[in-house]
Amino acid sequence: MAKILVIDDTPNVRVLLDILLRQQGYEVVLADNGWKGLQLYRQEHPDVILLDLNMPELDGVTVLKQIRGVDLSQPVVILTGDSNPETERQVRALGVSEFILKGSSLHLLANTLKRLLKTPIPATAALR
Repeated sequence: MAKILVIDDTPNVRVLLDILLRQQGYEVVLADNGWKGLQLYRQEHPDVILLDLNMPELDGVTVLKQIRGVDLSQPVVILTGDSNPETERQVRALGVSEFILKGSSLHLLANTLKRLLKTPIPATAALR
């Protein structure tokens, strides 16, 4: 079972992703801030990280830089409400796997995870 680390400071987003991803058969680990996310990254060795950018104290760009300092190939999907093209350019330069705006289709997220994990998701379990 693939393990996904969700790093997002918004409780509703964490709860929604936790429910949806578990329904897909993923193991889900949740972090409510960047510091906790880095700690869980080191402890849990997730297959994919879903990372918000706008968080207090330790933002997503800083978290991504820390992760890239350890592993250049770790799949990281940015899931954010920040539609600033400069921010997107900055994280793409750091090698993110995908940049998805919050509010986008959940099918996009499901397909991205499937591609990154190279594991088929049964049609009956597709994110709605």
